[in-house]
Amino acid sequence: MTPGSESQDLEAARQTTIISTRTTTTIGAWNVRTMFEKGKTAQVAAEMRNNKLTLLGISESRWTGSGQRRLATGEMLLFSGHEEEDAPHTLGVALMLSTTAQKALIGWEAHGPRILTATFRTKIRRINMDVIRKVFLETNT
Repeated sequence: MTPGSESQDLEAARQTTIISTRTTTTIGAWNVRTMFEKGKTAQVAAEMRNNKLTLLGISESRWTGSGQRRLATGEMLLFSGHEEEDAPHTLGVALMLSTTAQKALIGWEAHGPRILTATFRTKIRRINMDVIRKVFLETNT
């Protein structure tokens, strides 16, 4: 064993692939209507665990700003909303990751209150996941 090989082995052990030909990855999408309520994040995380989801795309989170939060139960929440000061609690998207998905996450980027992108490590090539909130425009005829 060479002096640097031990740290390389640890790094290789930490890197996990989320999608391969031998694993099943379950991905869900949920319009939660709002996560701007007490206890709503814990409820969404519990539903994610109950349904055995690896990734959960969330629309209408209604959080402002962008960032990431690690929940006490181990899930990670990536979110993107309005960036303006005194912005209304409308729109917003999020991506909730299981511990397996967190290890495979290469990076993510917020693109405003409707789009969040994340890149995951896979066996063959990188997978880009875009969480895009659908916009329904009302028209008067």
